Amino acid sequence: MKETQCNPRILVVTPEVTYLPDRMGGLASFYTAKAGGLADVSAALISALFEQGADVHVAMPDYRALFSDKLAPVLKQEINRIQRKMPDDRIHLAEDRAFYYMNRVYSFYGEENIKLALAFQREVINNIIPRVQPDLIHCNDWMAGLIPAVAREHGIPCLFTIHNVHTVKTSLAYIEDRGIDAAYFWQNLYYEKMATSYEQVRDSIPVDLLTSGIFAAHFVNVVSPTFLQEIVDGRHHFVEGQIHREMANKVRAECAAGILNAPDPSFNPTIDKDLAQNYGPRDHVTGKRKNKQYFQKKLGLLPDVQAPIFFWPSRLDPIQKGCQLLADIFYKVISDYWDQNLQIVFVANGDYQMVFRDIVNFHRFQKRVAICDFSNELEHLAYSAADFILMPSSFEPCGLPQMIAPIYGTLPVARDTGGIHDTITHLEVDKNTGNGFLFKNYDAGGLLWAIEQAMIFYKLPQNTKAKQVKRIMTESVTRFTHANTARQYIKLYEKMLERPLILENVTESCSANFSLEK
Repeated sequence: MKETQCNPRILVVTPEVTYLPDRMGGLASFYTAKAGGLADVSAALISALFEQGADVHVAMPDYRALFSDKLAPVLKQEINRIQRKMPDDRIHLAEDRAFYYMNRVYSFYGEENIKLALAFQREVINNIIPRVQPDLIHCNDWMAGLIPAVAREHGIPCLFTIHNVHTVKTSLAYIEDRGIDAAYFWQNLYYEKMATSYEQVRDSIPVDLLTSGIFAAHFVNVVSPTFLQEIVDGRHHFVEGQIHREMANKVRAECAAGILNAPDPSFNPTIDKDLAQNYGPRDHVTGKRKNKQYFQKKLGLLPDVQAPIFFWPSRLDPIQKGCQLLADIFYKVISDYWDQNLQIVFVANGDYQMVFRDIVNFHRFQKRVAICDFSNELEHLAYSAADFILMPSSFEPCGLPQMIAPIYGTLPVARDTGGIHDTITHLEVDKNTGNGFLFKNYDAGGLLWAIEQAMIFYKLPQNTKAKQVKRIMTESVTRFTHANTARQYIKLYEKMLERPLILENVTESCSANFSLEK
């Protein structure tokens, strides 16, 4: 029985994070480890929870080599002074030599990543959870897939978030060899075959780490409502059968949800330092024109502020992003709108870069097409200068470009799938609704139709276009925010905890009344 009323304690377990609030710990600003979108989402959620007053803690690997570049200028005495001043640190680093010399979050070698994941989870299970004593644990992806089983064994509510449906399998024996005593929670894990005894599974039946997280967690979420339904309906061949089945079980039990991510707040044309001129909904016409002029000059494109610019913002991945659909109609699109000086710009890495370079060189499209390696600065500028973005994805668990672009007054031309379906609706000018141009069939014809719809809109009178773009920008800047995402997670936490997450006039944090002693 607790003597004081206090906020429940949340432990977020993530292998990567882009940034942390300075006040979370003495050295918070130095801990940056990013491989992909998980880092951005983790950072945004942790920061939003912390700023709203939640008692949130984070567990992550101690990537000393990655942190050292930032820590090196800080004198040892200064580090000690900061740590003494702020003893109530909410950042908990998993210590293991496996992390110390990594110059990237994940290894190029699959077996090495399994070793890293198990070292991380060993420290979380054996040291961090007993130290933090959380009331709720929030785990992310397969690298934290064992922890929900431990949480369930000890009655700690656990949320498992899937950002990437990739999974990894390994033996129980190997898990134990890495220092994790699985004997007391092995029955909460998911195996490739039915397991009847600990002795039977230890050496011969692999553990599926992602599916174990789904199976054992009290609640599971993916990063968009529609992608959740697509998994349950079995629409994607890359989602393994056991993941589909366990997610379907969670949905039937009403223990699954889709929560959309949100773009980083730096994507805001009113304050974006990478733009030639800042602008907002009211002055977007002049602002976008100035940025288009600068962008065309910078990339060597035909200088024409009336020319429609289509921007490709995603990696050039033919499996997911649909770049081969654009390649199939590339010549036709530029030729059909030659008189309008239609231009296409890529700010993206990937093997398909060479395919587009070959097309451009063969047809001498250099003044109408720019192919650039990815850079943050050029990406921000492209959102402001372009009129449309291209997202013909075969699947999209969440997607961020289709949320970022409308904030800049740049309309998505995209396939109606996953997170795109949840964030973009087809523009209908006469009804004053919609924020982009969607096609359903995953083929070049569908993409061509959507581009044609975008060009019909582009040829409308300036006042008509400006009214729609102003509306879309205004709606987007309030709709696609971290605060909205955090509110949904807070609501979910409170549902799992069966009590409020943040109480008024609280000066003391909660400590859960459980022990990990077996």
